[in-house]
Amino acid sequence: MQIFAQNKDYQTIANIHYYDETTNKSDIYINERCVLDIYIPKNVKNFSTVIWFHGGGLTGGNKEIPKYLQEKGIAVIGVNYRLSPKVNAAKAIDDAAAATAWVFKNIKNYGGNENLIFISGHSAGGYLASMVALNKDYLAKYNIDANQLAAIIPFSGHAITHFTIRKERGFPDYKPQIDEFAPIYFVRADAPPMLLITGDRELELLGRYEENAYMLRMMKLAGHKQTTLYELQGYDHGGMAEPAFPLLLKEIKRIEKQKK
Repeated sequence: MQIFAQNKDYQTIANIHYYDETTNKSDIYINERCVLDIYIPKNVKNFSTVIWFHGGGLTGGNKEIPKYLQEKGIAVIGVNYRLSPKVNAAKAIDDAAAATAWVFKNIKNYGGNENLIFISGHSAGGYLASMVALNKDYLAKYNIDANQLAAIIPFSGHAITHFTIRKERGFPDYKPQIDEFAPIYFVRADAPPMLLITGDRELELLGRYEENAYMLRMMKLAGHKQTTLYELQGYDHGGMAEPAFPLLLKEIKRIEKQKK
């Protein structure tokens, strides 16, 4: 663990293991990879927290504290998780759940509000956020109700089964799959507010906008009252994150007003 002070108002505590000591000692790759960074405001109490999962197709990428979310009066948790092909891609969901549970159990110690934890990420990270939040079994393992999350905010995340998981199972890129590894499989009326954001449908990856539009429709049909979808015209899959961050911050402010 390392502590860095960006300035007098914010600090980063890096490389915190989110699994327990026994688990870390039992698996070299978990010990190496399953760490998170926590970026926190020093002089703010009862702050909101964004759990941020990086993209990379579940095969690459590293934890990050997005620059746009820095110095905004909130905490940001950048999470590393195990990657395929070193492990089965679905292990990343287990790791995302373990990291989320760590935040629920520890954020209060840093001054955060445990009722204002937002789960988000870009691409594969958005997929992980949706899976952890919608399939309640993942957090239930840690005695946490997923409905305690303040909101689900995936950036250009899969709504169907992730393409890397499909590839591992022998499905071609263009064959859609909806199973227990698809967020849309777990649509439910009682889920936290959900803000879906994608790039331009003509510039996005593999029908990503259409997947999210289907998620929007099915959440509404299931009786969910707070699902919203934004399509960011003119932005491709990688470029959509920058204009999406203001929407994330706006949603945090909206929910803060309701909960504080």
